[in-house]
Amino acid sequence: MTRLAGSRNVETTINYYRDPGDGSEHAPSIAGKRSTFTQPSVDFATVIHDITGNESNFTLDSHGFQLCRHASQLVDFTSDQQIKEVYYPEIEKLLSQITGASRLHIFDHTIRRPNPSAAHSDDERRPVKRAHIVGGYEPSQTSLGRRSVSTMQSRFQIINVWRPIKTIYKDPLAVCDSHSVLDTDILPVKLIYPDWVGEPCTILPNSRHRWYYKSFQTPEEVMLIKCYDWKADGRARRVPHAAFTDAEMVDKDPRQSIEVRVLVFHEEDTSQV
Repeated sequence: MTRLAGSRNVETTINYYRDPGDGSEHAPSIAGKRSTFTQPSVDFATVIHDITGNESNFTLDSHGFQLCRHASQLVDFTSDQQIKEVYYPEIEKLLSQITGASRLHIFDHTIRRPNPSAAHSDDERRPVKRAHIVGGYEPSQTSLGRRSVSTMQSRFQIINVWRPIKTIYKDPLAVCDSHSVLDTDILPVKLIYPDWVGEPCTILPNSRHRWYYKSFQTPEEVMLIKCYDWKADGRARRVPHAAFTDAEMVDKDPRQSIEVRVLVFHEEDTSQV
């Protein structure tokens, strides 16, 4: 990738899962209890490459992520009702246009912003600095309406639509080229909810991982992140992502963002390979 004037690569570290090396399984995490999310970890030095000026080179199928321009009617995202009534339809329309999906279903959203009243509590939603995938090659049954992957007869995807609420300076989002990640780098971790069990994935470090970001990402620059693709024909299928520290931006305002997870169905595509 050619580095263009104005692009800003960052030498930093990505936080990964550290394998204890004793063959033990990772203890499950419990939703709403931050103390159960503690994992052995290691910081791995890398360069995060800025895609500014090269945005069109990265697509959901080629790399597993795609930056697109999209303006929302909402600005501050403080009302859950408005998010569901206004923002959800906006995202459904956007993804329908980009993916050509026959059907879409939004099943949740997460807002990350400073909340002094929730600091250090289970309600605090901070940027996640551990490399992870929300879902993997076997997304949870609940995310599919409690239908297992093995019963699906046509293509579906899980796509995370990630938008800054304010321009991002501190703790920007990094995404990893799907084709630089080996299956052996991905470890499923059980996430226990009151009525179901999810299976996000944590990531082992590997020097072949290629990380990217969009510098100074604005609210009109939306990152689409592929968390899962049923199609197994060589295209990108899943993308680790993480917040990272930019040493020149640590004194800037804390990051604010909203992410929406969407089930994207292609019911006419019944060939997995």
